[in-house]
Amino acid sequence: MSELILLRHGQSQWNLENRFTGWVDVPLSPKGEDEARKAGEKLKGRPIDEVFTSVLKRAIDTTDLALEVAGIGARPTTRDAALNERMYGDLQGLNKAEAAKKWGDEQIKIWRRSYDTPPPGGESLADTAARVIPYWESRILPRLKAGKNVLIGAHGNSLRSLVMHLDGLTKDEVLKLEIPTGAPLLYDLDADGRVKGKRYL
Repeated sequence: MSELILLRHGQSQWNLENRFTGWVDVPLSPKGEDEARKAGEKLKGRPIDEVFTSVLKRAIDTTDLALEVAGIGARPTTRDAALNERMYGDLQGLNKAEAAKKWGDEQIKIWRRSYDTPPPGGESLADTAARVIPYWESRILPRLKAGKNVLIGAHGNSLRSLVMHLDGLTKDEVLKLEIPTGAPLLYDLDADGRVKGKRYL
């Protein structure tokens, strides 16, 4: 049996400012750094063999800080844009109030919370899943089936799409799913990669 740990990055500076971030490479806020350290405390003693992250610094820095606090030394690490946050297109950089003023509250809600309606120039959650799941199946799942314990440091929507796949959630169920920042989510997988159990550490 292998362990898979999913770790959403800590609060970023733009999370703090209530801005749509997407692929913009913003740093962690001081609170986000603290969340990463607290995640590291929860990872102490966990057997982690390999690490996968997005290419965005908020995910990389959260993962690095957590591993440092956990006392886990350097591990083989792969960074790939397939694990990046959902791309918010024309919304990126705007705070939620600015976006609502431009397009209206209802339209923003549709873009944020529908499964397959993307914002202008951006991705829907379905689009995000369309890059995350093939990457999971081709690069990460084989490592778990080989008996490796894997940590993925990524983002709210890339991890939501993966959890949807792992848990067999419907399009409606995933819309209610929230992945908290800095809270390691542990999956126990059998030798075929099937989920045997999950819990937050």
